[in-house]
Amino acid sequence: MRQRGGAAGKRSKRTAREKRGFRPNPRQLVYALVTLAALLGGYGVSTVLNESDVSTGGAPARTAATETAPKGSQPPPSLITAPDAPLFPEPTGGPAGEPVRAYEEALPGDVYVAPARPPEGGAGQHFGGPAVSGPPPAARQPPGEPGALRPWRRFAALAPETGGRPMIALVIDDMGVDRKRSARVIGFKGPLTLSFLAYADDLGAQTAAAAAAGHELLVHLSMEPDSATVDPGPNVLMSGLGADELRRRLRWGLSRFEAYVGVNNHMGSRFTADAAGMTVVMEELKRRGLLFLDSRTTDRTVAAAQARRAGVPFVERNIFLDHVNDVATVQGRLAELERLARRTGFAVAIGHPRDATLTALAAWLEEVEGRGFVLVPLTAVVDLARPSG
Repeated sequence: MRQRGGAAGKRSKRTAREKRGFRPNPRQLVYALVTLAALLGGYGVSTVLNESDVSTGGAPARTAATETAPKGSQPPPSLITAPDAPLFPEPTGGPAGEPVRAYEEALPGDVYVAPARPPEGGAGQHFGGPAVSGPPPAARQPPGEPGALRPWRRFAALAPETGGRPMIALVIDDMGVDRKRSARVIGFKGPLTLSFLAYADDLGAQTAAAAAAGHELLVHLSMEPDSATVDPGPNVLMSGLGADELRRRLRWGLSRFEAYVGVNNHMGSRFTADAAGMTVVMEELKRRGLLFLDSRTTDRTVAAAQARRAGVPFVERNIFLDHVNDVATVQGRLAELERLARRTGFAVAIGHPRDATLTALAAWLEEVEGRGFVLVPLTAVVDLARPSG
């Protein structure tokens, strides 16, 4: 990868020094890190990057204000040539010179209810692994030690006691590119599960701030959409690629930061329907001890079947909060989320760092517990979910 000079190089060195000295504990340090992440990234990306025209069920629309690549162009080739990457390597900066792109596909009006079973183990069970306090997730038991937990449990955020209340797991993906809005999400009351785009910049600093704030981490991996006019970003997983090339692109994404519990798909309406490609993904996740969250951008997805076959912990998204970028619409979807959680015992929602979503969530997060629900990280519902594929 090309080395950056000038101000960008100084910023990278400064970020590395800060990471080595990172010792979160006081609440003041958490907010200082969030603020620092926003300042380092600047406020240049102020346009909502995830606009999609789904009102008529069409493909996501390009946003002219954020598009830098020619229409119809293919995603850039893989940027990393190394055949493999460490399980949790030192975080690095983003690819130099890469244009900013982020789009999301959503099934309009989709509320997906996966088959489920009632909670086991009684009220207050921490389904995502043992309740761990003290150092941040990255400092917990390293891989390879006797009795080590798999990463999806070792790096799980602490789940509060449920007391028999219905659980809601709220995932915010497309994190990391829009630094200003991502920092605002990190400052929200949690625990939330935050999914950072693998091609975002300064992921080490951003994800460290998120973990210190008590949130859980996912890698948001770019996967091939159905529409050829939408660019999902660099190192996209595409159907038709050979297994070696898929693994190389996948390992690049998994090397971008550390202390995450698993991955979910960014776009992927074509790739998640490809059994051969998803088999490669699930084999790699199984090898690394990670979970998979299916964003369900298509009803043709084979993710559940391939996860079951590989023995990968698996969860499916129930509700998209913001397929329409409007505060009233997001509020309506949150009400649907509550109804579903009350009916089935838990529900999983996906939203994005958009102004309408953040406005609606700011109020909802302060009130949801008072209405009888408990907010939990995604790992807390893995043992409850039964995949449908």
